[in-house]
Amino acid sequence: MSEMTAALTLEAARELLYREAYLLDHHEFDAWLDLYTTDATYWLPLEHNQPDPVNTSSLVYDDRRLMELRVKQARHPRAHARMPAARTVHQVGNVMLLEQGGAEAKVASVLTLTEFRSERQRMFAALVEHRLRVTPAGWKIAAKRVDLINSEGELDGIAVIL
Repeated sequence: MSEMTAALTLEAARELLYREAYLLDHHEFDAWLDLYTTDATYWLPLEHNQPDPVNTSSLVYDDRRLMELRVKQARHPRAHARMPAARTVHQVGNVMLLEQGGAEAKVASVLTLTEFRSERQRMFAALVEHRLRVTPAGWKIAAKRVDLINSEGELDGIAVIL
């Protein structure tokens, strides 16, 4: 079977999601971006069960260019919202392969993110869906949807990548 038609195993899906979490926790943002396709999207819906990011406001809806800008801003020496830099732990669990067809697969997981910054610790919990696509470089993330369980509540600014 060629690389472009290789089936995604649950173990490989877990490994990709765990790698993403590791890179974010270690502030390896260039390597994190490399996990994504050039046409990738990163979405945090504002509403529970929001059907799409276009017809309703979102907390975040980034294409690849905006993802790159988010990383650039995180590195800026005067990024007030990110100073001091947050220390995070992304805990990914309950990884399930939902769909697979051709060169794409949909993977569900749960995320618990603990953030410590400015003597304050916060926790976020979310249901996450990744749409993965096989490329010549292996499986990459084509889209990520992060449904915070409290998306409609008071969030007090999110300065970390979930």
